[in-house]
Amino acid sequence: MIITHYSVAELAERFALEFRGDGARIIDGVGTLAGAGPTQLSFLSNSKYTAQLATTHAGVVVLSADTADSCPTAALIARDPYVAYARIAALFERLPAAPPGIHPTAVVAPSARVSASASIGPGCVIEDGAVVEDGAILGPHCIIGPECTVGAQSRLVARVTLVIRVTLGKRVLAHPGAVIGSDGFGLAFDRDHWVKLPQLGGVRIGDDCEIGANTTIDRGALDDTVLEEDVRLDNQIQIAHNVYIGAHTAMAGCAAVAGSAKIGRYCMIGGNAGVLGHLEVADRVTITAKSLVTHSIREAGEYSSGVPLQENRQWRRNAARFKHLDEYARRLSALEKDKNDD
Repeated sequence: MIITHYSVAELAERFALEFRGDGARIIDGVGTLAGAGPTQLSFLSNSKYTAQLATTHAGVVVLSADTADSCPTAALIARDPYVAYARIAALFERLPAAPPGIHPTAVVAPSARVSASASIGPGCVIEDGAVVEDGAILGPHCIIGPECTVGAQSRLVARVTLVIRVTLGKRVLAHPGAVIGSDGFGLAFDRDHWVKLPQLGGVRIGDDCEIGANTTIDRGALDDTVLEEDVRLDNQIQIAHNVYIGAHTAMAGCAAVAGSAKIGRYCMIGGNAGVLGHLEVADRVTITAKSLVTHSIREAGEYSSGVPLQENRQWRRNAARFKHLDEYARRLSALEKDKNDD
């Protein structure tokens, strides 16, 4: 087993950080402020955990300059400690080996093109016209459908399905159970029954995107469903057909975007939030958890909807009053009119 370790001084030099304390201390892993040991690195980015700094046993802590004087151990000083920690912690991530080649149990169509440097795991199926580019990794039981492309250095962890006409850019990470390129929900009602609309588009996903476990991205009805570069989707998210998501946008678990909505760049959408179809959301918009976007948002900012949690009896009383809101508003308007007339 290969043990990865770095001195504090090496980490400081590698990530262009100032360090204080023992630069020769060896670090071989990461941990929380409360749980880290003397050979582990931790970080402080949330003021709620400041009290834990005084008693930490971590070998080094990544923190900001204004808290460095309170650090009882070695310190790495960063403008944004959370970002710096994320970059350093990646050094200690140990992924299973993925040797180049095609596993004997994989099934590859004769017309598929698979790079010699790609790794195709057990039980994978690569269908006609599919392309797997240099250094891509397909974990167990992935399915790459017709006319699909897996970009260079992309990684499909396990049981990822690209249905048809899906293009993944470079370094895309798709977690287990993700389904990309499934049918969009297109239906026309003909008097007494539904007629299914064919979904003739595809899905285009840019470089450095991440698709969470069991997330689904439908292919377009005519044009493609599109994720620009560096879009990050959490687990169990639904992206409907013909949605367009701008670069560097992140969405938390169980969010859903209905068909033909357009999400801007650098947006953040909270867990279980929803965006109705055919709406547009501007760049740099934050939607808080469980909010429902029912109209287009034209300006950057933070937006919320929904009723905050209340004690149950209070909520029931308020809920009973909801159906009278229109009546109350009309009565108030009449009172204000009478007052003005006087």
